[in-house]
Amino acid sequence: MTELDESHRAFANFRVLNGDDNQMEREQLFRTTAQLFSYVSDRCDDDQVAQYDEVLCQLAELVEVEARVHVAKLLAPLERAPGTVIVKLANDVIEVARPLLEFSNVLSDDDLIDIITRQTEDHRVAIAGRSMLTERVGDALVDHGETASVVRLVRNPKAEFDRATLEKLVKRATEDAEIASDLRGRSDIDWKSLRGEIDQVAGKVLQTLGNLDRQVDPVAAGKINTVVYNRIRNRAGFNAQEWKVAYNQVKGLADRKQLDDRALARFARFGYGHHAAAAMAVMLQVAPEIVVKWLAGQDYVAVIVALRATGMAPDLFEAIVATLPWRDLPSDADKKMVLSRFDALDRDDAKHIFELWRAHSFRKRAMGEDRQTA
Repeated sequence: MTELDESHRAFANFRVLNGDDNQMEREQLFRTTAQLFSYVSDRCDDDQVAQYDEVLCQLAELVEVEARVHVAKLLAPLERAPGTVIVKLANDVIEVARPLLEFSNVLSDDDLIDIITRQTEDHRVAIAGRSMLTERVGDALVDHGETASVVRLVRNPKAEFDRATLEKLVKRATEDAEIASDLRGRSDIDWKSLRGEIDQVAGKVLQTLGNLDRQVDPVAAGKINTVVYNRIRNRAGFNAQEWKVAYNQVKGLADRKQLDDRALARFARFGYGHHAAAAMAVMLQVAPEIVVKWLAGQDYVAVIVALRATGMAPDLFEAIVATLPWRDLPSDADKKMVLSRFDALDRDDAKHIFELWRAHSFRKRAMGEDRQTA
């Protein structure tokens, strides 16, 4: 019997969820279910993930901290994990939450910001050490964090800061010597250019932080300039690692029934191009490699038809198209053409075209499988 078969059979006998149990049985079932999922997570379809999610959430309410810590450690490194239970455990006491806050890629920026806002300083410290920390999350830490979390944030070489966040950090440095000392060590910050763009109070601090007697490494400076240039290019180009993270976060959002127009609008607003593309794949129920192919081929027609078939509003469509990680940035003429075609296409016609394409694609796939088995 395969691990997947065993996991399916496990769902057939959940008497502990009906109260006919003892504490040891509950905790054993909680641990076993999480362990089974860790074995088969890369082979589960959405319905199977939803089953695990429901059961793990129910059991999490019935077990002690030690069992929740064990399960959190099992789920933290998984690329695909049930979205609802991940968020539930990430909001738990810090002993449970820590591995998820530090390592889980299923937690989105919105999840992390919500935890930063509502949970303890220990939760914020854990988040501040993540290997990927975007500007939005860093800004929330500076707004809500105490010295411990802000110091860990400043010391995190992977943390990204925008101008507004840096200004807040500099102001905090006027009252906290530890933050000021760590800011001095950030070689990726251009103090000279920043000094002319922030207010007078922060500027006085920058005179101390920025006037350091150290040589500039031209190689390091070149790398920093490349990073800045890539950000200025505004999401042009596809990144496989970003796609993997984004796709699993979007799947987690869908697990919680929160993948909707509001989520898409946030992706567009904050420039989360890979998340927007992943949302297309999930909402349209197409293989992720199909959407990647559209982006690599600058296939505007496919995106127009697919998103028109969903009933998306024109203003949201315009924002999403501008955000997607196309191979090359769409020109102003491209954007104008895409929007005019979207407006001109009837939704029912788009749904008909898309379903014909889907049926044809399935037939081609089935024929290919038949030839391989012949």
